[in-house]
Amino acid sequence: MTKISTSTLAALEEMLQNTARSAPQDFLPIHFAGGLNPGNVIGHLNPEFIPFLQDSLRKQPIAHIQMNHDSLVIQSAIPTVLSGSLAQIADRMQQGGFIPGWRHEEFAWIDQNGHEYFRMERSAFRTFGFRSMASHVNGYTKAGNLWFGRRSQSKATDPGRLDNLAAGGIKADETPWVNVRRELWEEAGVPPQISDFIEPVGRIHLRRPIQNRGFHDELLYIYDLALAEHFVPTNHDGEVSGFIEITLSEAAARILADEFTSDAAIVTADFILRNTKP
Repeated sequence: MTKISTSTLAALEEMLQNTARSAPQDFLPIHFAGGLNPGNVIGHLNPEFIPFLQDSLRKQPIAHIQMNHDSLVIQSAIPTVLSGSLAQIADRMQQGGFIPGWRHEEFAWIDQNGHEYFRMERSAFRTFGFRSMASHVNGYTKAGNLWFGRRSQSKATDPGRLDNLAAGGIKADETPWVNVRRELWEEAGVPPQISDFIEPVGRIHLRRPIQNRGFHDELLYIYDLALAEHFVPTNHDGEVSGFIEITLSEAAARILADEFTSDAAIVTADFILRNTKP
């Protein structure tokens, strides 16, 4: 166990209590008119994006997409068909400059019952405020330290910031378990015989507006992984520029100094609070 000041722990606890923010009042709600819960708000559109999208849909409508004065409505359709319509709207928004960092990967929108209703380019999910999923791994040692990766400067989001040992968006057709083991190998060089021992410890729902972007709505699936003292992470996919091993108290200080990505800060704060006493 690590000793960290009461004030620092209180600051971390406050962070965890404010993870799921409401969308700003001027954001346009996106309704799904179909499925098990008709009329559900499934996303939010930045008001800065509205004029472009209104004009685009007025000139060239897209099947199953309707824009009203107070909402954007997505009509129910077979998932493959609806995904095609959403691909069109994402392409238009990307061409209009509202979706940076196009990834050529798809996320799936899944309801609370596990049903998939559509897929869409992953970088478009923030633009429309759709809920996505990601996995994060706290890599810790017996000495009580944590391993962190520093994101490459070439990353479209949060370049140069500290991240967990491994983290990544869960693609369509991936489960959290499959995703986390893939990310562990690609980002940190953790082989299957080690990643087999990841421990699922919880899930955190993050919701927050992103300046000049959209609304980030993501479920973070959290895992802990014990690492041998001699293990040194090695990046394989070029998304991490290097790794550092630090104590929990230093990790807490770096969180409060805003050196982490927002998601990694929350995940690390949760680990610290679970493994520290004042």
